[in-house]
Amino acid sequence: MNTLLQHRGYYGSIEASPEDDCLFGKLQFIRALVSYEGRTVSELEQAFRCAVDDYLADCEKTGNAPELPCKGSFNVRVGHALHLAASVAAARERVTLNDLTRSALDAYLGRARAHQDKSMGHLKATAGESISRRRSVEGR
Repeated sequence: MNTLLQHRGYYGSIEASPEDDCLFGKLQFIRALVSYEGRTVSELEQAFRCAVDDYLADCEKTGNAPELPCKGSFNVRVGHALHLAASVAAARERVTLNDLTRSALDAYLGRARAHQDKSMGHLKATAGESISRRRSVEGR
């Protein structure tokens, strides 16, 4: 299940409020608070796209540069032991700590993508088998 909407390089959350009987969300990975809501998923998606378009139009109108989701750097608190181990590993590999971290994230995300692709392939195969089985049963 996808829990993020995407439009023009921006991402938005999908939340539900049973008390208010609606769906809502806000743009993710930027500091500005841009929210949207709808009663159905289709309404929420449309409201999200409008919110992104309005945010970009407002930035252009006011002459402010729109924030980019994720600026490309972040601080990670990993504790002393992991920090030291990573620093030593980077020194042994003759790379910077940033390069070691970037490599580790690339490897992790590559495995996560491969796992997700494998899961989706399994789901497609399972769905295909169900359809084939149903057709063979119906054909009898």
